[in-house]
Amino acid sequence: MSYLLRQSLLAALTANALRPMRGYTPAIPSFVLGWLTSELAPQLLALNAADTGVQLARGRRSAAGLTLAAGSAAGLGYLVAGSRRSQQQLEDALTQGLGVDYVEQLDAPPTPADLATPWRSLARPFRFGDDTVRVERDIAYTDAGSRGHLDIYLPAATTRLVKAPVLLQVHGGAWTLGRKDQQGLPLMHHLAARGWICVAINYRLAPRDPFPAQIIDVKRAIAWIKQHISEYGGDPDYLVVTGGSAGGHLSALAALTPGDPAFQPGFEEQDTSVQAAVPVYGVYDFAGATGLKSAQLMRDRFLAPKVMFKTWQDSPADFENASPILRITPDAPDFFVIHGTHDTLVDVDQARLFVGELHRVSQRSVVYAELPGTQHAFDVFHSIRSAHMVRAVSRYLNWHWNRYRAGQPVEAA
Repeated sequence: MSYLLRQSLLAALTANALRPMRGYTPAIPSFVLGWLTSELAPQLLALNAADTGVQLARGRRSAAGLTLAAGSAAGLGYLVAGSRRSQQQLEDALTQGLGVDYVEQLDAPPTPADLATPWRSLARPFRFGDDTVRVERDIAYTDAGSRGHLDIYLPAATTRLVKAPVLLQVHGGAWTLGRKDQQGLPLMHHLAARGWICVAINYRLAPRDPFPAQIIDVKRAIAWIKQHISEYGGDPDYLVVTGGSAGGHLSALAALTPGDPAFQPGFEEQDTSVQAAVPVYGVYDFAGATGLKSAQLMRDRFLAPKVMFKTWQDSPADFENASPILRITPDAPDFFVIHGTHDTLVDVDQARLFVGELHRVSQRSVVYAELPGTQHAFDVFHSIRSAHMVRAVSRYLNWHWNRYRAGQPVEAA
């Protein structure tokens, strides 16, 4: 591949990351290319500089190629700067949602290192294992084979935990694919190294198992945690649920429907409540009730034929019951919602409207971080933005856990 062709490709990728293609049809390719380009912008910038340096050292001076390289470098630099700004955007969201004095209720205020750009981790963005965390894998929580397995992330220290806080991670994948060991890894490793117990689950997938099989499995996982997590040193009375994309939908829906018999067949009496939810780039409107065209297209072209296997016209109540935005009550738990403005798979307006309804109805705290220039799935591997998001969620959960242990109400600022 010639230098000019390489630079043309990089320029196209950078342009899509800066101004992603909108619309139902181009959403997926725009996401895949824009997500990787945005989160790997520092690495691409370094490769671009090295490639151009080699060309110049060899005396090859393609005017068109150098012009494209300069444009890509400027665009990638802009993406890196935007990723670095996410630290302040997340901190502003926490301050606005929890109060300016929330840091006083942390175990310790964030250090300069906690807030700095994590350049070192960018050298190996897809390396997740470390010596501070151990994982107990493939524990059965249902009889659904591998789809009913979970992993437990624990501190590697041999000291036994006592009533440690617990996080449930629900993977995404459009309710049709994905595994427990593919998402949420930076967050789970970060928290487990700090004394949390993190549980990542598989769940049954469509089309083999249409919705609501997925939310039923999440509920079964919550019930399993409450019954068994004390065996691992966890506090069965304190559970936070999180997940991205479809996992964001399922975590939000589970948090808002404790004890719903429709989602707990055969275990209706078991406690499935959680203390807080942290959905990330989630889907909150299965029914198209918000009037958003993007939500209605998702409902009719994907959710109905691929996930629900019924139409909204024939079964509107089923779509409404699956919509977190329609399940909010005054008793909703605390929420920390995170979404990116450049998300081409799930319109950021879904998050905005969901948070607005939480503010209107819920009596508990609501934090919302909207990240400019951010695509879907930005937190899957180590990047500047994902590191800042992990640290911000960790501060939020530290605040929430400390308030819970002190018996203080967790109310909006």
